Amino acid sequence: MNIQKLFRAVLATSALFLGLTQAAQADIVTLTGDTTGGPTYNRTLANLAAYSPNGEGVSYRTHTLTVDTSGDYSFVATGLGFDTFAFLYESSFDPASPLINGLVGNDDAISLNTSGFEATLDSGTTYVFVMTGFDSEQFGAYSVTIAGPGMISAIPEPATWVMLALGIGLLGYTQRRRR
Repeated sequence: MNIQKLFRAVLATSALFLGLTQAAQADIVTLTGDTTGGPTYNRTLANLAAYSPNGEGVSYRTHTLTVDTSGDYSFVATGLGFDTFAFLYESSFDPASPLINGLVGNDDAISLNTSGFEATLDSGTTYVFVMTGFDSEQFGAYSVTIAGPGMISAIPEPATWVMLALGIGLLGYTQRRRR
């Protein structure tokens, strides 16, 4: 009987030890969107050093994200039938000042429809991924795949929070009215 208890204790301790010593899980996230009819700005060059003569009035969409583990993350953006251009900004993206906070940009990583890069991200820092086209005639649906050593969390846009608050308020009003 004591051997059985000892065996169970050793087994439980081993399972706990293995659970605590596991490496952090890697994550892969895919974000989608469409730049058609989106807001416009004057795009920079890929090195973020100056404005592009081809990038005036390009449509764009943004995705805000954070990671829980510092390390190297890869970004691959694919456009549906348009010449993509992708950028990553730290903390914030201001379309009126796109030369500020830029970390990396890329055009044509694999083909005209694919942009991508690798960036070292820090946990707890906010990043903004910007998807746009090469020029004002390049826009459409796209997907972005982000992969790295830690959990990648997309931060909802402020409009999403407003819609959530309005929905919860409407539910509360409906419940109160029923009483």
